[in-house]
Amino acid sequence: MKTAIVILNWNGKQLLEQFLPSIVNFSLQQADIYVADNASTDDSITYVRNVFPSVKIIENAINGGYAKGYNDALQAVDAEIFCLINSDVEVTENWLSPILN
Repeated sequence: MKTAIVILNWNGKQLLEQFLPSIVNFSLQQADIYVADNASTDDSITYVRNVFPSVKIIENAINGGYAKGYNDALQAVDAEIFCLINSDVEVTENWLSPILN
């Protein structure tokens, strides 16, 4: 099944620097990874584009908050399984397997 990991971001470059590497390292083979940006004013999106080119970016026009941010972003994601992850979550190897099973 096609799986998407979606991380909502708002001015979270420091969190992305700290936690996105584990998500990319332990998830990229099993899922598409998206950062859904809620109209950030920092350079977090530039950081993701430059350091993690495999991560897809969805740019929401406004910061509509948590629920609206995800709802708007998910309309642009083509997947059967959506795994919504906060930007301050670190994952470990094989974390996604139980979800997919």
